[in-house]
Amino acid sequence: MTTDQVPAAVPSAGTAPVDAPRRARGVGSVLLTAAMVALLLLAAVVAVVPRLIGAVPLTVLSGSMEPTISAGDLVVVRPTDPADLRIGDVVTVQPVSDDPTLVTHRVVGVTHGSDGVAGFVTQGDANEHADEPVVPEQVMGRVVYTVPLIGHVTHGTWGPYVAAAVGVGLVVYGVVTFALPHRDREEAPDAARP
Repeated sequence: MTTDQVPAAVPSAGTAPVDAPRRARGVGSVLLTAAMVALLLLAAVVAVVPRLIGAVPLTVLSGSMEPTISAGDLVVVRPTDPADLRIGDVVTVQPVSDDPTLVTHRVVGVTHGSDGVAGFVTQGDANEHADEPVVPEQVMGRVVYTVPLIGHVTHGTWGPYVAAAVGVGLVVYGVVTFALPHRDREEAPDAARP
């Protein structure tokens, strides 16, 4: 009786198995780089872009615009000529003149006078009734875009500390990445070695 024997697999010359620590470092590097890129994009969307377009980021504090805009979302509001506003636009208004309280609601009505736009009626998407009409001078601007949930960070008293910690983390990551020698660069194994 004969038995067939299968020879053990022999790695081909010039190929070495990738060790687990090296693979883990590679995955960690990719994840940290992705996190850094995501944070830089978020910083651009929240701080840089609004400045470039003359807008201001504001945190939404209530759910009156659910489901379109939720409490904790950040809205970027750009000053707009009242004549350019249309029904359906989401705007930020100052309901009471000289009161710093702002409200972000949708335009549901526009009234015209002999000089052009005389006023606006706004209403939150989640509200049953319209707000009191406002005059064009009470409109701070139109919402250009929203960033979900980030208002929880920017509005909280701890927001600046989080931003500082993220900034320090990015600087440390950059220093570690560029200052330390790359351990991944190893000599290629000699094919002649036994």
